[in-house]
Amino acid sequence: MSSIRFLKLSPTVLTALVAGDLDAASTAAGHPLSHYLVEESWLWEIRLDDIGRDPEAADWIARAAVAEPEGIVVGHGGFHGPPDGEGVVEVAYSVDPAHRRRGHAKAMLAALLARADEDPRVSAVRASIRPDNAGSRAVIAGFGFRKVGEQWDPEDGLEDVWLRPAA
Repeated sequence: MSSIRFLKLSPTVLTALVAGDLDAASTAAGHPLSHYLVEESWLWEIRLDDIGRDPEAADWIARAAVAEPEGIVVGHGGFHGPPDGEGVVEVAYSVDPAHRRRGHAKAMLAALLARADEDPRVSAVRASIRPDNAGSRAVIAGFGFRKVGEQWDPEDGLEDVWLRPAA
């Protein structure tokens, strides 16, 4: 499995990504970013709104995933926000199609779970996955997740809900 380091994306970086300005985003981030992050501008608009409503969210969301030792951005990951009232955080990650099938998703998940486990406020980590998404189900296998239910997502449709207790 590769090693992943997460690089926090500030509102300045997110704004540049939404504007499609990869050079400005990379400069503001202090690290070369990727076109894949520009393609995900819809997500950065949501994350900017999240941070505007709750500045603490910036510590949980919107991070570039940097593969080490190569130092290249292979995707992004984080959580949907800080721990909720029950201490649950929902994990989210995506690997650039140019870097898939190399273990980056599992490395991202491992790093995100370690981040969640470090925070005493976190009681569990949640993952929502469409039943037909065999790849995502394979990624969470072996990390202690168990299916606890289903939900309807307006964009993705039916999703299985998985939960893993914090370490």
